[in-house]
Amino acid sequence: MIIGAGFAGLETARRLASVPVRITLIDKNNHHLFQPLLYQVAIAGLLPSQIAQPIRTIFRKQKNLTFQMGEVSTINFDEKYVKLNGSVIAYDYLVLAVGGRTNFFGFDVIEKEGFQLKDLETAVKTRNHLLRMFEQASHEGDAEKRKSLLTFVIVGGGPTGVETAGALAELISHVMVKDYPRLNLNEARVVLLEAAAHLISSYPDELRQATSKLLKKKNVDVRLNTKLENYNGQEVTLLDGSKIETQTLIWTAGVKATEIVEGLNVEKASAGRVRILPTLQLPQHPETFVIGDAAFLEENGQALPMISTVAIQQGVFTAKNILRLMKGQSPASFHYKDPGLLATIGRNAAVARIFGISFSGFIAWVIWVFLHIYRIIGFRNRIIVLFNWAWDYVFYDNQVRLITKE
Repeated sequence: MIIGAGFAGLETARRLASVPVRITLIDKNNHHLFQPLLYQVAIAGLLPSQIAQPIRTIFRKQKNLTFQMGEVSTINFDEKYVKLNGSVIAYDYLVLAVGGRTNFFGFDVIEKEGFQLKDLETAVKTRNHLLRMFEQASHEGDAEKRKSLLTFVIVGGGPTGVETAGALAELISHVMVKDYPRLNLNEARVVLLEAAAHLISSYPDELRQATSKLLKKKNVDVRLNTKLENYNGQEVTLLDGSKIETQTLIWTAGVKATEIVEGLNVEKASAGRVRILPTLQLPQHPETFVIGDAAFLEENGQALPMISTVAIQQGVFTAKNILRLMKGQSPASFHYKDPGLLATIGRNAAVARIFGISFSGFIAWVIWVFLHIYRIIGFRNRIIVLFNWAWDYVFYDNQVRLITKE
């Protein structure tokens, strides 16, 4: 049984395709989501259907897999069963790959008043709001209120925050200026707040500096060592007492374990993640594997990051260890192979570290584009996304600026 059809769960299921086992894959959604491109939906660059693929379509030819859509309410590790939508399903091996959710660090008001990028629903909600701000500003006579409508605050200087800030700044300077010729978009501001001393703190220093320069070239107001104290839907209050008038706050500052993981009686670590063995197994329950964002595993004194490349590698490795257990062999220990670092800051602008070499600019951007195209699920989606990006590159024009019902 595999719970979760994200990167980790998907890879586990795929690697067991030719094995004589019966797989039950469970997810609360009927689609696999390519989360690294959610921000592109939020800034009207891509449609939701272009970064998601129906799970039944993905596994249409895999005869040993059954998909069930629903939310697991109970997991009994001792008796080896789960409860799903009122029914009970037993398992021999369990793979818990449930991902994570947004961590607001106790800022409940931000969860209510702000925006996040965690799934298709929140990305579409963010897109609709951003587009409404431009519509309202286009007929707002009060200069101060118009400035508030055109001020966009992003909290969190990690890869998602950096990419969102760069893409939003380009949307304003390349696209909205053509859609709203009578609106003075010199009043528009994109403000990126980061509590630490650096953006993308897990990256090498030369890439941090390159990222800051690229964002500033796009007129993003980057504020480091800046902590948020409150937000009421109209005004951001910072810890130093200063305020930013805005009706848009996009939170990209953290991830934590999901509700189902929160309720498990197992040892937890930071962000509520489950402590696991190097073999990716749950202590005392060797038939259970916890992988992806739900899992906490240290290597060289550092916790593995909650990113897709870790999840994919753990999914592949989990399938191998299940085969070892089925053959009566001892499971092996997982070791993460870092494929490098990549983040885009917009058109012709990205930072990368590959094979120990750091570089930025156009070449890094090209690598980012083709790597993301390659990893999107579904040939049709790859072609559509590549076409959309090519169109945007040539004509400076996003194609999907639609305000839709939520």
